[in-house]
Parts: sequence; structure tokens; C-alpha cells
Amino acid sequence: MPKLSEPKTETVFRNAKPQEKEYTISDGRGLCMVVTPDGSKSWIFRYRFGDARKKLAIRGGYPAVSLKVAREEAARLREIIERGKDPADLRKSAKQASERKREVKRIEVLRAACTFRVLAEEWLNVKQVHRAESTRHGIVQRLEKNVFPWLGERPMSEITAPELLEVVRKIEHRGKQETAHRVLGMCGQIFRYAVASGRTERDIAGDLRGALAPIPEGHRAAILDPKEFGRLLRDIDVYQGWYATKYALRLLPLVFTRPGELRLAQWPEIDIERAQWDIPATRMKMRLPHTVPLSRQALEILEELRGLSGDGLCLFPMPRQKDKSISDMALLSGLRRMGYGTNEVCAHGFRATARTLLDERLRVNPVYIEAQLAHRVSDALGTAYNRTQHLEERREMMQQWADYLDTLKAQG
Repeated sequence: MPKLSEPKTETVFRNAKPQEKEYTISDGRGLCMVVTPDGSKSWIFRYRFGDARKKLAIRGGYPAVSLKVAREEAARLREIIERGKDPADLRKSAKQASERKREVKRIEVLRAACTFRVLAEEWLNVKQVHRAESTRHGIVQRLEKNVFPWLGERPMSEITAPELLEVVRKIEHRGKQETAHRVLGMCGQIFRYAVASGRTERDIAGDLRGALAPIPEGHRAAILDPKEFGRLLRDIDVYQGWYATKYALRLLPLVFTRPGELRLAQWPEIDIERAQWDIPATRMKMRLPHTVPLSRQALEILEELRGLSGDGLCLFPMPRQKDKSISDMALLSGLRRMGYGTNEVCAHGFRATARTLLDERLRVNPVYIEAQLAHRVSDALGTAYNRTQHLEERREMMQQWADYLDTLKAQG
């Protein structure tokens, strides 16, 4: 069928039949109908803009869009061109604006559905999956008691820094300063997870640094409750950091030396046959050599560690420097990564835990405990500590202590 440029009647377009190839019927002034081999019919508008020949589809096929409506749309497009604008560019811009609007709406709906409780539970399942079950339970309990009643059902993106501050100050007003700081830290981790996953814009908990009263200074942080200490031991067993840090943290509660004495340990100091570790005087606080009896559990850990770092001098090497030991900060960072706050436990605190529980729970003679802690305590004759003092009694004590720690871990 030849192309015609004169205006047509509705009948011409209605009676147009499909052919083997696609063809067009012109209505004049740029408006055309396209007829495809499958019989579908649609409108296009052909025009020139600048030096370019262009065409634009008129949305909606025939007969849904009648000839009359198609002519009206063509007239509107000609007016746009007369104003010096390209209707294709305008349509593209309108489409982009519509898409942006839909995306904004989608994000708003998504964020409205993402309450603090939902994000907290997701964070727990994704970021805390390797923690001991008792630890995860403790986190949930703190959130259930201190945060969820006020913020749990609020959309994450709508919570403000003053609101969060009011919540943690409720804890502070109960005299639980350490808990307030710890809960704020948890909330910060949840907000940072929400930011990373696109559910909120920023971590408002970061705005509250310094807003809470400082925790009163006291003795080095230590866990003295057997149940809580058992939870820490279980968390250490599933720690996911550098292997040397993990093994140092596993061994520290069994030997309860000062952190620096342990982390700088070298393989020649370990006597597997005699089941003891001889620390040289140069590394001891009192500048006296010290012997640490090794329990069966400590020897098992050392056997595992030998397969990892035994080709070097250091028991606990740095990741890329096998000739250098990990730092005190490595142990501290490991505890922090497990979620234990600054005033809850530190590496040195394992000594206080051992001293307290050996005395109060296992009823060990304090003389043996002090000797194992390498404290300078003189006996009745004024003789100062020496490395072999009460050694056999201390061997029994260290095995009893290791068995007790296994019991604490099993109770979880």
C-alpha cells in the first residue's frame, strides 16, 4: 500500500490490513500509523529537530487511541517543537523524574518497614552469628529491657540522637553507667549496619560521644561472676580473629600470667615433658624467674598452637612478622571485638578472676595462689618467693582450676 500524506478518515485506519512486511499510513503533518504483520496498529509522530530526523511513539495502540486523540497529541508535540524544545528529551526527562520518584517512594516504604527491632534482629543474625548462644541471649536481653520498649517499633530512619540519648540516660539514672555505655555501643553497631545496608542515612549514636557520664575509675576490669566468666570462655572458643590472638586468649585464663608475660612467650621456654613453662626473670615484673605448671588443657592448646606457629620462635606471632609477638592491644582488641566493654573485662583482669574464684569457689590456699601470681610475698622466715616454691601444690591447683573452667564452659 503506498504511503499517502493527505489526512485520512477513521475508516482508512480501521480497515488497514496486515501485510508480509510492516508498513505505515501517513495522516499528514508527521502523524503516521504503523501496521505490523501480526495485525497490531500503533501511532508514531515524525518530526525534524535541528538537523536530525526523529520519531516518537504515541503511547497506546489503535483503536485504544483513536485518530482524533492521536491528532490532538500530534498537535501538542508540534507546539513543543515550535517552542524550541525536543519532545523526546522532555519525555526522557519526565521518565527519569518518574523513576526517581518511584525509587524515593520505594526507599521510604522500605525504611518505614525497617524498625529498630527488625534491624537489631537482622544485625544479630548477620554480624553476631559466631558468638556463643549465651552471649547472643545477653545482647537480646539488654535490648529487650533497655531499648525496644521505647524505640523497638520506630522506623530506623526516624530515630533522632536526642531520642536515643533519652533512652540510654534511663539506664544511667538507674546507676548502671557501664551498661548505659555498652547499650549505646550496641546501638551504634546496629545503626552502622543499617547505614551499610541502605536502611538509614547515618549513625546517630556517633553524635552522642561524650554525652554520657564517664564510668567511675576503679580496679582493672575483671569478670568475677562464674556464670559470666563461663560465657566469656565460650566466646573466646568461637573468636574469629587472628589465630595467635585467639590462642593467647584461650591460654590466658588457664595460666593467668600478666598479658605481657604471655604474649612474649617463646617456644624454648615451654617444657612439654615436665608440663611447665619457665618464664625468664627479664620478662617478670619482680625480675625473678617464674614457673607456670601447665594443666592437661593448657598442653592440648599448646599442641594445637605448635602446628600453627611452631616453625618460629614466638608462640603468638604477628600476622606478617613471625619474629615479633602480638601486642597487648591485640588481646584487648580481641575482647572488644567479642563485645566486651572497656570496664567489663581487660586482659589483665584474668588474674583478678583467678585470684577471686580460686579462693572463694575452690577454697585453694591463698599462699599457693599468690605464689602462682608471682607476687613478692615473704614466708614466716622472711624468705622471698622463688620459682619452685610450692610447685607441686601449684601443679594440683592449676589442674583443678583448668577442670573448673571446663565446668563453667559446659554450664552454658
